[in-house]
Amino acid sequence: MKLEHKQLLKQKRRWRIRKKVVGTPARPRLCVHFSQQHIYAQCIDDSAGNTLIYVSTLAKDLREQGVRPNVEGAKKLGGIVAEKAKAAGVEAVVFDRAGRLYHGCVKAFADAAREGGLQF
Repeated sequence: MKLEHKQLLKQKRRWRIRKKVVGTPARPRLCVHFSQQHIYAQCIDDSAGNTLIYVSTLAKDLREQGVRPNVEGAKKLGGIVAEKAKAAGVEAVVFDRAGRLYHGCVKAFADAAREGGLQF
């Protein structure tokens, strides 16, 4: 019962955020998702429905480095996302935290992406 309630509240937060956060070709949406074992991040152009950049800890080189879904792993992945975005010509993004609170891993990811040169 309590788990279902927490999941419902998280889904409501996701919907509330997605009403306001929309990716465009000029400023794609940088969406980050933390699961129990991995981190997934992607830049999405919502007007065309295209994923411009995709990075996750499932990649072979990141698995070899032992990147985990914690603050340190979020910092590493945030820097990698910023590098790939720069290579794809993306300068500015809109940040989608997917219903999670902006602290801890989410904040570390966002700060690392900003240090890498992304603007949001």
